[in-house]
Amino acid sequence: MNPTNTVKRTYPRIGPGSAGVSMTVEEFDRIPAHRWDDRYRYELIRGVLVVSPFAGPGEDSPNDELGYLLRRYRDDHPQGFLLDETLFEQYLHTANRRRCDRAIWVGLGRTPDVERDVPAIVVEFVGPRKRDFLRDYEEKRDEYLTAGVREYWVIDRFRRTMTVYRPGAGGQAAAQTVTEPQEYQTPLLPGFVLPLARLLARADAVTPKTRKR
Repeated sequence: MNPTNTVKRTYPRIGPGSAGVSMTVEEFDRIPAHRWDDRYRYELIRGVLVVSPFAGPGEDSPNDELGYLLRRYRDDHPQGFLLDETLFEQYLHTANRRRCDRAIWVGLGRTPDVERDVPAIVVEFVGPRKRDFLRDYEEKRDEYLTAGVREYWVIDRFRRTMTVYRPGAGGQAAAQTVTEPQEYQTPLLPGFVLPLARLLARADAVTPKTRKR
C-alpha cells in the first residue's frame, strides 16, 4: 500500500459529554492518553464514567503544603526513610478507579508500584460541592479502607477539621477528629507532626471568603 494513501485512524475525544458512559475498568485502563480532554479529571465509579473539574486553589494549596511537610520529614527526620513516596492526583486501582488528592506509601522499603501497591494513607481535601462532601466522608471512606488503606484523612476547610478513619472492629470505620488548633501524629510515620492550622491557613490565603458549612 502506498503510504501516502494510508488513512490515519482517529479516536473520539473523551470529555464532559462522556459523563455517564458505561464501561469496565479494563476498558477505562486501555483508553490512550490522547483521547482524554486533559482539562478535566476522570473516575470510573460502579461502571460509570464520572467527569469533574480539577480541584481549585482551596484544595490545591494545602495539598502542596502537605506534600512539602512530608518530603521535609523524609529528608530530615531519622525515621523519614519509612516514607516511600507521596504523590498527588493518583488513581487507586480498586474495584473502581478513584482519583485521590494525595496518596502516601509507607514501609515498603522501595519505590511503590502505583498500580499494585495500596497506599498506607490516602488524603482527600473536601471540595465546595455537596456531592464532594458525601463522597469524601462516606463513599471513599468505605472503599479505601476495604481496599487496604490503613488511614484515610479527610481535611475539611469548611468545618475546620481533619477526620482520620482507620479500620475498626466488625468492619466499621473508627474515626478520630482533629480540630484546627491541634496537631496530628500517626504511628505510620513516627515523628511526623501535621499542624492542621497550617494547612487551613494555606486554604484561607487563596480563598479568603471560605465559609464553614
